[in-house]
Amino acid sequence: MAKSTAAKAERKLLSSSNPQIAKGYGDAPVQAYIAAMPGWMREMGGRLDALIERAVPGVHKAVKWNSPLYGIEGEGWFLGLHCLTAYIKVAFFRGASLKPAPPGESRSRDTRYLDIHEDDAFDEAQFSAWVKQASQLPGERM
Repeated sequence: MAKSTAAKAERKLLSSSNPQIAKGYGDAPVQAYIAAMPGWMREMGGRLDALIERAVPGVHKAVKWNSPLYGIEGEGWFLGLHCLTAYIKVAFFRGASLKPAPPGESRSRDTRYLDIHEDDAFDEAQFSAWVKQASQLPGERM
């Protein structure tokens, strides 16, 4: 019984369906975040994480501000994930420089978003191409 109570405590969701995970560096906090993602988002989160790892071997990971971040050691973060009520928002921090640029615009002139909804077709090849390109651009210092 204590184990299931601990699991529920680890899976606390904020009002937007975003998991509340303590700040941490490395794969473990990112995997905890993915495990706490609600419903269909959990499987998609694992898929995104695997695609990012394949596209950028040795990618550095962290959870900051309740969002997984992916980057290059010493170069900053190039991508972040965030769960919202009905979709996963993937932020490419230098997305305006990607070819083609991801479709979702931001208040930041550099950032572009890819919003993934449950029933959306998902183009793994395009996503992987964006990840590879993004990893070669200067990252965000957060």
